[in-house]
Amino acid sequence: MSAARARLGVLVSGSGSNLQALLDACAQADYPAEVACVVSNVPTAFALERARKARVPAVVLEHKAFSSRAEFEKALGEELRKAGVEWVCLAGFMRLLGADFLAGFPGRVLNIHPSLLPAFSGLHAQRQALERGVKIAGCTVHFVDAGMDTGAIIAQAAVPVLPEDDEASLSARILLEEHKLYPLAVRLAVTGKVTMQGARTRVDAPATLGELSLRSPGAPR
Repeated sequence: MSAARARLGVLVSGSGSNLQALLDACAQADYPAEVACVVSNVPTAFALERARKARVPAVVLEHKAFSSRAEFEKALGEELRKAGVEWVCLAGFMRLLGADFLAGFPGRVLNIHPSLLPAFSGLHAQRQALERGVKIAGCTVHFVDAGMDTGAIIAQAAVPVLPEDDEASLSARILLEEHKLYPLAVRLAVTGKVTMQGARTRVDAPATLGELSLRSPGAPR
C-alpha cells in the first residue's frame, strides 16, 4: 500500500468485527489509512484470524504475562512503534490504557463504544440503555484518554430502541452502525479533519451523505 497512508495499529480482545470493518475500508484504493499491525491481549481472539487472513501482522501480548500494567503497556507501545504505527484504534480492546501509553501517541488513539456517550460508559452499554428505558441508543467514536470512555467525541450514530428489543437485538443493530461509523471517523481523523477545541472536537468535512448525522456535537452545521 502507499506510504502516504496513515499506519494504524488495531488493539483487539475478541471477535474483531470492527477490525474487519477497518480492514475492508483499508482495502479500498482511496482510503487514507492501512492496518500495519493487530495486537491482542487474548491469544484465542478471533480477531487475530481476521488479521492473518488479511495478511496483516498479528501479535499476542497477554497482559497476564506481565508483572504490572505499566510493563504490559510498555511492551505494547514498543510493538506498535516497531510496526511504524502512527494511529492506534481500539476495536473491542478490553483494557484501559494509562497516561504513559497515551503520551506515546498524543491525540492519536481512538475507540468505538456502543452507546451515545457520555451516557452508558463502561461494560454492557446496551443492557444499561435498555434498563434505563431510553428510546434512542447508538455508538460513539472518541479520542481515548485515561478515563473510562471519557475522551472527546469525534462522531456518533443513533439507533432507535424498539419495544421488542432485548440486549442481543439492540447490540446487533448498533453493531451495524459501528461498522460504518468507525471507518468514517478514522478517515476524518487521519486526514486532519478533526481538531480539538478544549474538551470538544471540531469536524471539518463536506456534508456528504450520512455525515450530516455523524458530526460531533461540537461541529458546525
